[in-house]
Amino acid sequence: MTSTFKIEGEYIELMALLKALGIASTGGHAKHLIDAGLVLRNGEIEYRRRAKMIIGDVVEIENDEVTLT
Repeated sequence: MTSTFKIEGEYIELMALLKALGIASTGGHAKHLIDAGLVLRNGEIEYRRRAKMIIGDVVEIENDEVTLT
């Protein structure tokens, strides 16, 4: 599934994004997904939980792709 997500401000932290998208139900769940290497940012595994996601970034996890706008 491909979708878009509009961020408010300059960036959103990766853990907050996963929770906002409903991919992670809690912060602990988001942490587990990131630590397990299941989150791709622009085609590369992103291990930084608080990575600043910006407009134009593409996040992929479990066959879902989200482009930040």
